[in-house]
This record gives sequence, C-alpha cells and structure tokens, in this order.
Amino acid sequence: MFKVVNTLKHDLVIVGAGLAGQAAALEARERGADVAVVSKVHPVRSHSGAAQGGINAAIKPDDNWKDHMFDTVKGSAYLADQDAVRILCSEAPNAIWWLDGFGAPFTRQEDGTLAQRPFGGQRRNRTCHVADHTGHNLLHTLYEQMIRLGIRVYEEWFVTRLLVSERKFVGLLAIDLLKGEMSLIQARACILATGGAARIFGQSSNALINTGDGVSLAYRAGLPIEDMEFFQIHPTGLLNGILMTEGCRGEGAYLINAEGERFMKNYAPQFMELAPRDQVSRAIQTEINEGRGFEGSYVHLDLRHLGEEKIMSRLPQIREIALYFAGVDPVTTPVPIRPTAHYTMGGVDVDTDCKTEVEGLYAAGECACVSVHGANRLGGNSLLETIVFGRRAGINAAGSLKDAAQGDVPQDLVSSDEHRLAEMLGRESGESIAELRKEMEDVVRENFGLFKNEEGMTKGRERLRKLRERAGNVLIPDKGRIFNQSLVNALQLEAMLDVARVLAEGAIRRQESRGGHYRTDYPKMDNENFHHHTIIRLGADGEPEFSTKAVVVEDIPIEAEVKY
Repeated sequence: MFKVVNTLKHDLVIVGAGLAGQAAALEARERGADVAVVSKVHPVRSHSGAAQGGINAAIKPDDNWKDHMFDTVKGSAYLADQDAVRILCSEAPNAIWWLDGFGAPFTRQEDGTLAQRPFGGQRRNRTCHVADHTGHNLLHTLYEQMIRLGIRVYEEWFVTRLLVSERKFVGLLAIDLLKGEMSLIQARACILATGGAARIFGQSSNALINTGDGVSLAYRAGLPIEDMEFFQIHPTGLLNGILMTEGCRGEGAYLINAEGERFMKNYAPQFMELAPRDQVSRAIQTEINEGRGFEGSYVHLDLRHLGEEKIMSRLPQIREIALYFAGVDPVTTPVPIRPTAHYTMGGVDVDTDCKTEVEGLYAAGECACVSVHGANRLGGNSLLETIVFGRRAGINAAGSLKDAAQGDVPQDLVSSDEHRLAEMLGRESGESIAELRKEMEDVVRENFGLFKNEEGMTKGRERLRKLRERAGNVLIPDKGRIFNQSLVNALQLEAMLDVARVLAEGAIRRQESRGGHYRTDYPKMDNENFHHHTIIRLGADGEPEFSTKAVVVEDIPIEAEVKY
C-alpha cells in the first residue's frame, strides 16, 4: 500500500508557488497566518517566470483605471464580470507600487518614471515591464520576500487530492517526490494557485508543468468549473510553440505574409498588429490557410526596422530565443511564427474575494475564473491578475482563520487515495502514458483549437471519453518511490484529460463565436442566447453536469459584436 506517513498542520496551505501563490502567501503571512506553500517545482521554476511582455496599470496622468476597465471588458468580448474587472483595474496602480516597493527592477525612462509599452486592444501605453523578462524578475522579487518572512515551502511535492468534508476544506494529500512519501497536510484554509492548462494542446508556449492540476483537483472535489472552453491561442509562437512576446509588436514589429504585405490592415486597420490576440491569431491562421504563408505553415514577425539598439535594450531575451530556437537573428532576419496555445481563461469558479463554494477553499491566478478575462485576455492583464487577486486571496483566507476550526479529515478519502496510488504502481501491464497523452493532444489541437465546428467537436468529445477510460489502466514502468516521474506523468495525464473533457462539454454547447472560442458553423457572437458563463461540475454518475451563470454587467453596455 501507498500509505500516509506524515501528518503536517498549518493554518493555510497554498498549492502553487507562482506569482499568485507567492503574493497570497506574503499577504497571509504579514497577517500572522502560519502559511505553507506546496509546489511540484522549486518556486522560481514556476511558469510565471516565463511571462515576457509586462503588467498593465493606468499610472500615467493621461490614463485612468476606468479606461483600462473599458478596454478589458471590450477585449473580453463582453463576457468578463464587470465587478471583477473594476477591482482588477482600480487596484492595478497599487499592485505596481507594491512590487516596486519590494525592489522589482522595472524598466524606466530617462526621467526615472516607469516605462510603459503599448499592448494589444488598449488605447493607452499602460504595460509596465522589465525589458522582455518581466515575469522572471517579479517571481524572483517575491521569492526574496518569501525567504525574508520564512514562509515554509514544500517544493517538489505533488498534490493528489483535496480533502473536503461537509462542504468544508480540511486538508490535502501530497507526495514528497524526493522521498517518495505520502503526507497529509491539515489546514483550516487552502488557496489553489496552480496556473494554467494549455499543455493539453501539445504545442504550447506553456511550461511542461502547466497540466491543469488545480482545476482537476477542484473538479474531482465536486466544485464548479467556469468557462473552460475559452483558451487563448497566442498569435506569435515559434514553430515549436515557444512564445515571442506581444512586446515585440508593442515595440513596433510587423506581421508580414509571403506576399510581403502587412496583412493586419485587412483585419483590424485601426489597431493593426496590436488588435486583441484572438483576432490576430485568426488573421495569421487565415493567411496561412489561404496560401499566403511561407512554406504553407507560417508568417514572419519582422523586427529589423527597430534596429539593434532598441532590440537589445527592450527585447534582449527575444533575440536570444530567436537565435537559439529558430536559428535567426531578428536584428537582420524576420522570425517565422504561427499561433500557439497560450492561456487558460476559464478555471475554478470563484467570487471577487477568490472564494469557492467550499468553505475555506480559495483559488487565484490562471487556475481560477473570477472572470476578468471573459472570452479573451488582453496582454499584460495576466500578471496583473496574479498580483491583484493573489493578494486578495491571501488577505481573505487569512481573515477567515479567526473563526475557522480545523475540520475532521474523512479517512475514507485518505484510504481511497492510498489504494489508488498503490494500485497504479502495482499494475504490471497497461496502456502507455506517452501514447495516451499524444492522442489527447492531437484530439484537443485538431478539434478544439483555433477553429471549431460541431462535427469535429462531437467526434473529439467521444475520443476524449474513451481516452479517459483507457487512462484508468496506464502502466507505470518505474516501480520505485524516489522521484518517480512516471507516476507524476500518469497523474498529470489524468488532470489534463479532466480539463480536456470540461473544455469539450462547454465548447460544444456554446453555439456562437466569442473571443478565443471561434466556431465556423456559428461565426457570429450571440448575446441573446449565449451571453452567460458556462458552469460544469462532476456529477454523481461520474459524468459532467452543465449549467450557466449570469455575467455581471455594471455600467459598460454590451455590444452586438467587437469591432476594432
């Protein structure tokens, strides 16, 4: 048997050590909570560190948070909840000064003020940045503060189950990968901050760790998952999926087809290359599909006219990535790019205080859906969400501890997980993890990617259902306990299949095109029938249950379509 060998106790346990998790941990610790952070990788290896372009905030005299809010709601194809967007944008300046106070090395202008570059879908230059490696620097900045406060980190631990009793969070189970031991962590509150799930598409800008673990943990615990049909396909990935930041276009880079044309004039003449990401991605793919791509598979991102000095000062990492992974120097040669899976707009359903419907359980960052992005995220708002709502989750979780008692741990759930893991490791024959994952990635990419239709999605859903059945019989060839990556791969596959299934159910039912969800059989936005959030939870029969939730509308009117 795979037995629990340790019982650990903390006030608050945070699953995930990216920017949302670290921001939450710092705020909760400052309020006196005994905080533990559980992460399957070292904190500074979290995917937040891959964010390149910047973080939005209306901090200039000619800008204000209400304009930022308008751009965000419009960019969301009017699906974002306006109460949540109001919080995001009004608290953005304070988030920047909070980071600045910790010593975040923001790029500055000659007069010492923060530099801000233009990003897609916004009418002002409001994206603060640290050259083109913003996330990396912010992640290290917050980790320094974690060390300063002595926050306990269980790094390279993998969470296998949330423990919920009578709709109250009481603890979680996790494997210490270094020792191969299973532990019970009891806590009075928990924050999920596990990041996104775009690895289900195979080719992706995401780190290999972005397998939707938090969404799967919540789904299996019976919580509602919101708007999982909305995945952002970023316009500019290298041919292997590695991201070329929107900051390239923010600094003035062009998109050029094989005919030498800046083709965005045909799709979004006002914003050109800085239209919202969903529109730019569809434009690029349309150019490729209609035969105007290079070698039939890509277009060019052209930075040559920016000059070496600007590229080296503003986009040094981009030049390095292009050199190492595409074999071209953007100073002298256009970079081949095409759309790549990038960001998870949906996630665990939470309110504006980051609370789930389970007492003591919160979620923040990319694994959560407070719905500040709606159907399409504006570049620069993701890092902002991690800080604003990560801090908010930490503050609210810490505040809840005053009246929260430790609940009893349901031993049947502990025993069930022990048995499940032991059975997985004890299996002597079964399906290949790698083959199942490859099939899943192909299904998701082919049937639930940039362009969708009823026939393809219906077939894809059935294939995903069969893959989920087969995944219950995977073979884990490594029978050891120490750093058993085969076991981790099997558990991550289960999580990705959960996410893919929820994506499929939502996408099939949304018979319209909105933001990142584009259907060739329903190419128009339909506010009359589909201006609502999709809610899917795991039913008692093991099948997904579908419902809807109203979009919060305050004072920004909903338009019939999004025009740029």
